[in-house]
Amino acid sequence: MRSLDETLHALEDELRSVESALSQPDVASDLTRLRDLSRRHKQLAEINAAWLVLKSAQADLATAKEMFNESSGDDRELWRAEVNDCEARIPELELTLEELLLPRDPNEGRNVLVEIRGAEGGEEANLFAGDLADMYRRYAALRGWKLEVIEERPSDHGGLDEATYLIKGDDAWTRMAHEAGVHRVQRVPVTEAKGRVHTSSATVSILPEAEEVDVAIDLSELKIDVYRSSGPGGQSVNTTDSAVRITHLPTGIVVSMQDEKSQIQNRVKALTVLRSRLLKAAQDAQAAELGDLKRSQLGGGGRSEKIRTYNFKENRVTDHRINLTNYTLDAVLAGDLDAFIDALLADQRTRQLAESGGN
Repeated sequence: MRSLDETLHALEDELRSVESALSQPDVASDLTRLRDLSRRHKQLAEINAAWLVLKSAQADLATAKEMFNESSGDDRELWRAEVNDCEARIPELELTLEELLLPRDPNEGRNVLVEIRGAEGGEEANLFAGDLADMYRRYAALRGWKLEVIEERPSDHGGLDEATYLIKGDDAWTRMAHEAGVHRVQRVPVTEAKGRVHTSSATVSILPEAEEVDVAIDLSELKIDVYRSSGPGGQSVNTTDSAVRITHLPTGIVVSMQDEKSQIQNRVKALTVLRSRLLKAAQDAQAAELGDLKRSQLGGGGRSEKIRTYNFKENRVTDHRINLTNYTLDAVLAGDLDAFIDALLADQRTRQLAESGGN
C-alpha cells in the first residue's frame, strides 16, 4: 500500500502530466477531453496547493523547535509561541488535505437542474412549492449563480404545480445536491377558514446538467408530440401547438415542456432535461452495479419521508438527516441556506473520513 507521501508525489506527477496535456493544440478541439482534463487539473491543483502549505508549516515547526532549543530569555518565549502556533495549525492543514484526497463526486463542478413539484396537500402543497422556488432563486442570487427558468407551471391559486430551473455555478452541484428530497411544511393555509395548522409537502429533485458530450441521444429513439400549452385550470394559453412532449422509448422517460411560445425553444429545453435524467439514470445504474445504489431521492413524496420541515408557527426549520434545528425560518426562506448546507457537507465529510479510516 502506498504511503501518503508516495500518493501525493504521484498526484503531483499527474498534475504536471495534465498541465502538459492541456497545452497540446489538439486538446482544444476535443471538448470532452478538454472538459475532463480541466476538471482533473482543478482537483489536482487544490491537492497540491494544500500539500505545499502543509509542508511549509511542517518546515516552520522544525525551524521553530530548533530555534527554541538554541534560544534563551525573551527570544526563547517568542520561539515557544511560534512552536505552539505551528502545532495548532498543522492538524487543521492535515485534515484539509485528507478531505481533498477523499473520492470526488463525479458530478462535482457541474451545473444543476432543480425540479420542484407540489406533493401531498393539494393546493397548499403547490403554494409551498412556489415558496421553495423563491427560496432557491434567492439562494442562487446570494451565491452569485446564474438561474435560468426552464419551465414554470402555475397552479390555480398562485402556487406552482411544477417548476424546473437550471442553476449555473462552479459549486452549484456540491452545495445543492443535498436539497433533493421531500420538504414538509406546517402552517395555516390561506385556504383554511378555521385557522387550523395543516401539514403538506413538496418534492425537490436535483439533477446534474448533462452536456451533449455526456449523453448521446439517438433521434430515432424519441417520440415527439406537440400540443397547445395550457395554464391553471386547463385553459389554453397559446393558439399554436408550441408545447412539446418527448418520450425516450428505450427508457420510457417522458419530458414535457410548454414554457416558451416557440416549439423549437421548448424542444431544446426538453432535450436539456432529458439528457440530465438519462445521465442520472446511467449513474444510478452504475452505482447499483457497484452495490452502492442510494435510496431514491424523492421516495413517494409522502410527508413521512421528509428531509426537512418548515414550521411557520414556531419560525422553525429542522433538517431531519442531521437533527439540526434553528428558528430562523424567515431568513431561510429568504435564501439563507448556508447553515444547513454547510452542516450537511460537514456531515458527509465526517462519514467519508470514517469510511476511509480517517479520524
